[in-house]
Amino acid sequence: MGHTGQFSDPPAGFTPLSYLTAGYDGLLCDIWGVLHNGVAACEDAVDALCSVRASGRFVILLTNAPRLSKDVYPQLDRLGVPREAFDTIITSGDVTAALIAKQPDAPLFHFGPARDRSILTGLANPIVDLPEAKICLLTGPLDDEIESAEVYHGLLASMYAASVEMICANPDLVVRSGDRMVICAGSIAQRYAQLGGKVIFAGKPEAAIYDEALREAADIAGRNIPKSRLLAVGDGLLTDIKGAADNGFDAYFITDGIHAKAFDNLSIGANVTRAREVIEGQCPDINLVGMCDRLRWV
Repeated sequence: MGHTGQFSDPPAGFTPLSYLTAGYDGLLCDIWGVLHNGVAACEDAVDALCSVRASGRFVILLTNAPRLSKDVYPQLDRLGVPREAFDTIITSGDVTAALIAKQPDAPLFHFGPARDRSILTGLANPIVDLPEAKICLLTGPLDDEIESAEVYHGLLASMYAASVEMICANPDLVVRSGDRMVICAGSIAQRYAQLGGKVIFAGKPEAAIYDEALREAADIAGRNIPKSRLLAVGDGLLTDIKGAADNGFDAYFITDGIHAKAFDNLSIGANVTRAREVIEGQCPDINLVGMCDRLRWV
């Protein structure tokens, strides 16, 4: 990959982003859990991304949001993320829409909250109730208060009996919203797969969203950008970090996200070693070049 994978600041355990950027042309940065917590932007993260762009590099926000990217721009603005912090956004919703468009005649059932229906914009598929569906577009739980996918067992069993193909627009299992954790579409899709149902995952860690990121990087830079010149930043081991490992990108892990309870104070050397062992145990092919409690420049 062309990078050593060693921390730039081993004594402290944390590696601020400024220690790493010289080795890259751009960042593929997660949003929820890194740039904001669902309630407000992280000022340090905003400053870090603005500093990356001020250094002449680009920032592509890569998110498992089950909505089209055009809907994420105003959301970030409301949360306090300025437009100067990034170049463009790619969502799993964008990838999902492209996947569905390949089956324009298939009757589609939307499983998710009404706020995600914009993902259907421009699609030709007839929208139907479950008994008539051939495809299920899964964007999330029907109720944000739901804590377990088990409550949907009956619905998923009926879907499986009808051989409905599920396209999951958000592979995340959980996300932190303020001070609480809530399930995402990935938890429901995982349950459907356990029943034997066919599931296609549209976002991280699957390849399609990274392929789109490479195309966007080339457009921004005016030339093809090797994977070795892009750094993937995220807080999800099963999505951001696994996605980086599976698709050949270096990774920078944010510990104070959805896995915050799993990692102790990284100012202690033994905890840094233990954290690396956990991460590399789950993603043995990862080139982890650094980690930090939160995304910050210094």
